[in-house]
Amino acid sequence: MALDLTQLKGLFFDIYATLIDWEAGIYPHLYRLSQRAPQSQRLSDSSETRTKLLGLYEHYCKKIWKDHPAMLFPEVLEKVYAHIASDLGAELDLEAQAAFGRSIGEWPAFPDTIDAMKVLAKYYKLFVLSNVDNASFDRTRTGPLGGGHWDGIYTAEMIGSYKPDPRNYQYVAKRMEEDFSIEKDELIIVAQSLDIDHITTTKLGFKPGVWIARSQNSTMGGKREELESQGLLKLGAVYETLGEFAAAVEKAFADKKN
Repeated sequence: MALDLTQLKGLFFDIYATLIDWEAGIYPHLYRLSQRAPQSQRLSDSSETRTKLLGLYEHYCKKIWKDHPAMLFPEVLEKVYAHIASDLGAELDLEAQAAFGRSIGEWPAFPDTIDAMKVLAKYYKLFVLSNVDNASFDRTRTGPLGGGHWDGIYTAEMIGSYKPDPRNYQYVAKRMEEDFSIEKDELIIVAQSLDIDHITTTKLGFKPGVWIARSQNSTMGGKREELESQGLLKLGAVYETLGEFAAAVEKAFADKKN
């Protein structure tokens, strides 16, 4: 059954990769790190290098999130940076490592993000579910996201674990019901990551969510056809950008009014 956008009351969002261009924020730091390797081992600035470095970032992030669920995200970033330096044989500059840990509030929003969120706020309650600490998200909220309104903000620091831990999604469902009288079947996730967000919400029985397929070649995400064929993934709708999703929402409500 097609997703009826007019029957929803709340949307909860992954932030980094969906609203924020994490690849654009991370890659320059990691490429500069790669240039501290011995001359013969330095990487060229290419799509292959980008895929390699972002893949290493994703690998170590997921491992640290699982092994250290209470660790704050800036420290996670610093540890990821150190692991990648070791893999590349690059000299570890402590100042650059600390700068990477602080960088999340500087990662840019996608060009369509702010306008799309203004549209969506006219129709739904909007919530954050993000693998980040409170202070880092606040810098993102007041900086790249332009200080836009959120009805609820739920971070890994607040919950005590990182996605895809089921507790994070269960926490959102509980808060929606108790604080906003929004039932689980009136709520969907809007996210880019298939293997973190959409697989978990499918497993936990949430209504199939909206996949924002911004970067289908991204290292973070997963292969849609493979996951669907295995019965691990159900999607309610797919849009290439958040702006495209917002336009579909406006059209759905306009059509209903007519």
